[in-house]
Amino acid sequence: MSEKRIEISQLGEFGLIDRINRQFTLKNESSLKGIGDDAAVIQASGDECMLVSTDMLVEGIHFDLSYVPIQHLGYKAVAVNVSDIAAMNGKAEQITVSIALSNRFSVEAVDALYQGIKTACENYNVDLVGGDTTSSAAGLVISITVLGRAPKSKIVYRKGAQVNDIICVTGDLGAAFMGLQVLEREKQVFMADPGMQPSLEKYEYMVGRQLKPEARTDIVFDLEEAGVKPTSMIDVSDGLVSELFHLSRHSEVGIRIYEDKVPIDHMTFETAVEFKLDPITCALNGGEDYELLFTIRQEDQEKIKKHPDIHMIGYVHDRKNERVMITKQGNTVPLRAQGWDHFTE
Repeated sequence: MSEKRIEISQLGEFGLIDRINRQFTLKNESSLKGIGDDAAVIQASGDECMLVSTDMLVEGIHFDLSYVPIQHLGYKAVAVNVSDIAAMNGKAEQITVSIALSNRFSVEAVDALYQGIKTACENYNVDLVGGDTTSSAAGLVISITVLGRAPKSKIVYRKGAQVNDIICVTGDLGAAFMGLQVLEREKQVFMADPGMQPSLEKYEYMVGRQLKPEARTDIVFDLEEAGVKPTSMIDVSDGLVSELFHLSRHSEVGIRIYEDKVPIDHMTFETAVEFKLDPITCALNGGEDYELLFTIRQEDQEKIKKHPDIHMIGYVHDRKNERVMITKQGNTVPLRAQGWDHFTE
């Protein structure tokens, strides 16, 4: 009798990654870190290590070209990869770009895509050093591999958070998710009445966070200048709570955050209310913010407490299965990871 088929949606993205990872062991001494962090770590020469990460964007899953300018898409594809290197406390240096596209795309569209890629490369001081192009039966697929570098002693992993460490996050959260809601609404309005022009001025900040996010490479430099090495770090791509769970699981620690400390831009807050969504839920689970989430030792708090774009939102404790938020009313509620899963949407 054949075994019962397991649907990928039953495992989810991270369950599938764990299942794949269990089948492989690292054989080479130079492979210091494989699957399971924001980037792989490969020993180079001396104290230097190479950081390698790959990200794929698929039309109809990750982006909708009916409202995503293809030039912005090229920029975003690079930025999200550079963000993975920043999350390891490293500096991105090279990328390779592979694309698969159908015959509905013109040469001019490809030019625009690569113009966005070029702009991002110039902004992050990254070199395009190779890639591949092939045809697609339908739609556009972009796969980017980023190569970075960091001294072995400065690399920060998802593991490493210690009891009583302070949890920090950069920027503000939920804006990219609300930008997506605005774009989806305007798409529906346009489909119902093609004569209607999109009204996006009021939502410019959030739409920008969705269409053209920035990797927080500036924070890596700021932390180094302040003499602070995070004890653990990850970028916020799938939602704050999802990333907190990663840090908790890899570091084997518990998490406690405070609702009133979670940074939400006022326009994001107001737009969430307009859409009849809970602003804190959007900030906790929205995803695609590409901010940095990290933990620091208490003695490092003074060094960065005046940084205008680093927010201290909670602390690490010793009950590894207890991941909670203290609400504005003082209630303790369990955190639930509801971030976007590629296989269940």
